Amino acid sequence: MRIRKAVLPVAGLGTRFLPATKAQPKEMLPIVDKPLVQYAVEEVAASGIPMVVFVTGRGKQAIENHFDLSAELEQELAGRGKEDLRRQLRKISSMLRFAYVRQQTPKGLGDAILTSRNLVENEPFAVLLSDDIIVNEVPCLKQMMKIYYRTGHSVIAIQRVPRNSVSSYGIIRGRQVQDKECPGRLYRIEDMIEKPSPADAPSNLAVIGRYILTPAIWKALSNVVPGAGGEIQLTDGLKNLLATEPVYGYVFEGKRYDAGDKLGFLQATVEIALARPDLGKAFRKYLRSLKI
Repeated sequence: MRIRKAVLPVAGLGTRFLPATKAQPKEMLPIVDKPLVQYAVEEVAASGIPMVVFVTGRGKQAIENHFDLSAELEQELAGRGKEDLRRQLRKISSMLRFAYVRQQTPKGLGDAILTSRNLVENEPFAVLLSDDIIVNEVPCLKQMMKIYYRTGHSVIAIQRVPRNSVSSYGIIRGRQVQDKECPGRLYRIEDMIEKPSPADAPSNLAVIGRYILTPAIWKALSNVVPGAGGEIQLTDGLKNLLATEPVYGYVFEGKRYDAGDKLGFLQATVEIALARPDLGKAFRKYLRSLKI
């Protein structure tokens, strides 16, 4: 089956960025001149998936407004002769088809994904966490879709991280699969451990916020025993899925920024600005002028 839908869970409270996120969604914080969530949506569009399902919560109306038409603003821009900017805004609302479903209470990533079930239905789908910005000529999601279409099974993006950082991630135990099309990058996952200590980690292969999941994930998530605070974690659902069918980990190509972390957010802002044709030269000159 083709992958036709991508789920973006955006119901989180964004507490790491308070007070900036007290009155606006974390996903709307800008990297240069685009909000975090738009980078994820653009990756979906560039990967050829026609529909995004947002799992929202209270106070997230700004996300829906951002991807909706703004006739008054477009009319104002047209009247001022700013046609290029008007076309940019129109492109945002016409990139994909958008659907919204509300997660009543933040009860973990697994619960957020379960909330989208009636819209996704019984077909494979992608999940993207907008905290992770991944820059590459071939989008990370598109790379993963190629693996899915060859294997027919769930694929999780993974990345090698420093051993002393493993306690910040879900870490896989896996067996490398000999694959001519992506040598050294594909693993058959055997287990997943959430935030292990360096001594207990089975590897330094960390789970990153990109997933392609088969419909079997619905039953796997439904069988998860809620943990602290009644939360249903995706990692637990994936461990249940491992018991019934193969799950693969793919070491993606590209540069990843953890924009859910303040330092990562700043790094993404600087490096993405430097890569911009309209800003890079002047911004680089400015940075060189700083007496650091």
